[in-house]
Amino acid sequence: MEHTLIPILRTVVSFMILILVTLAIGKHINSHKNHYSFALSVTIGSFIANMGFDTNLKFKEMLISFLVLILMFYLFMVLSSRSRSFRKWLSGRPTVLIEKGKLLDKNMKKVKFSIDDLNQHLREKEIFNIAEVEYAMLEVNGELSILKKVPFQNAIKKDFNLPISSESLPVELVMDGQIIEKNASGIYSREWIEAEFKRRNLHIEEIYYAVVNSGGYLFVDKYEDKLSSPTDVE
Repeated sequence: MEHTLIPILRTVVSFMILILVTLAIGKHINSHKNHYSFALSVTIGSFIANMGFDTNLKFKEMLISFLVLILMFYLFMVLSSRSRSFRKWLSGRPTVLIEKGKLLDKNMKKVKFSIDDLNQHLREKEIFNIAEVEYAMLEVNGELSILKKVPFQNAIKKDFNLPISSESLPVELVMDGQIIEKNASGIYSREWIEAEFKRRNLHIEEIYYAVVNSGGYLFVDKYEDKLSSPTDVE
């Protein structure tokens, strides 16, 4: 029984530690925007696996090593946020592959980036003609950033002198038949919500989801969609 209980307890504790670390610095780790965050995510997985399953290793020593690793990452993160030179050394810098429509073959050789690699990344950006590209930069995380030549750039409202209205973030008001109290304030008060539903002959318990979208319009979805043959595909 003891041989079974120990791995279970180690796994539970290791998982809880992982959750706490993820809550603290998870956004920096998950983004994989630089070399050391990627290396840390791989190392954390190895640590947690050994802490949980390898009973030949002492849990206390593993935990101390794990906490030292997290502390080092945090210190590096603070230093990189305060020092640009340190950030460049630690995180690396993007590499220009196309400049003013010209391929920089020396830079491509430095980062071991072939023409096939470049064309694949361009296709993923829905660019099938390399002549459309003015600048292309290979970011530290391996993504390719593109600036198209002016004739090939997408038109925006400003180009047509169209009226531009400001938009705000969507405000979720009802989820799973219950009003989200923290959002039911200001102009979208509980009284306003109830009045809107009453005007539509709806009860809050009938609503699966209701949100005021970025354009200021109320979107409402009921539990009962009344579709004759809804698509049953996850």
